[in-house]
Amino acid sequence: MSDDADPGDADPGLFGPGSVTWQVHSDPVMWIGGIRALYLQALHPRAVRGVMENSDFRRDAWGRLIRTAGFVGTITYGTTEAAEKAGARIRKIHSMLGATDPQTGERYGVDEPELLLWVHCAEVDSYLSVLRRSGYPISQAQADRYVDEHRQGARLVGLDPAEVPSSTAELAAYFERVRPELAVGADAREVDDFLRRPPIHALLVPARELIWRRVAALAYASLPPYAHELYGRAAPAPETVTRQLTVTGNVLRCIPGRMRWRLPPGHILKAMTRLGPDARPAPYKLPAPAAILDEPGRAQRHNGGDSTRWRTPG
Repeated sequence: MSDDADPGDADPGLFGPGSVTWQVHSDPVMWIGGIRALYLQALHPRAVRGVMENSDFRRDAWGRLIRTAGFVGTITYGTTEAAEKAGARIRKIHSMLGATDPQTGERYGVDEPELLLWVHCAEVDSYLSVLRRSGYPISQAQADRYVDEHRQGARLVGLDPAEVPSSTAELAAYFERVRPELAVGADAREVDDFLRRPPIHALLVPARELIWRRVAALAYASLPPYAHELYGRAAPAPETVTRQLTVTGNVLRCIPGRMRWRLPPGHILKAMTRLGPDARPAPYKLPAPAAILDEPGRAQRHNGGDSTRWRTPG
């Protein structure tokens, strides 16, 4: 443990350094996955309507992006207490918000389980898809464990983990089931327009044209073919997109971790201070397939002792 680590505060958090999530969430292509998730989430009319009626993303787009990244960082690398508090805060906010169905005019709560599940699955699928296509060395067993681990995050936002996909196969089956509900309306068009050309200070316009638009285009191209059909914009062939993601991933991974991790809010460096330098995330630390077993005590610690309803991981 490092000299400045506090043994009394050495809480590994919800996932811990032995998890798949701990390793992969430090990879820089996660930012591309986050943009892909926004594109995918906007395809659900009721989910995107909830965002449009309750979000200030048009005026505070970057703040919203940073807050979302902060939530993911907190539940991944923060203490258990910090993660639980972040989840409670999200649940409280969602419980007070509603939206109007764009087709029926019905009022509904944005914390409806089906909407929370869509947002959750779109995020997990996007992170994992971009990660794997970018050349990150994650096996099928590790990918399944990643999906399973993220039932923790689903619990934090108010979902029953037993109702959330626990493997890549279950995740794919979920998307097949929900596809008939997806559509591109005015709200999705607005999200698309925003992601392609977000409003920024005039001095940053050159950077937006040079960097952001390329990143957003790559995130869009990495969507599944049915999403391209719904949006009505073609994308390069899947093998071309995979090559582009691999090149991009290799370039981004050349940036030293310490340099990337210093960007606010610095969750990884804080975790390393708390737990010691051995907690540094890295691909070679991914759990081996033979080690993908239940960790004693975690089910009870995070599910009030009901280990038949929630298991992590495996």
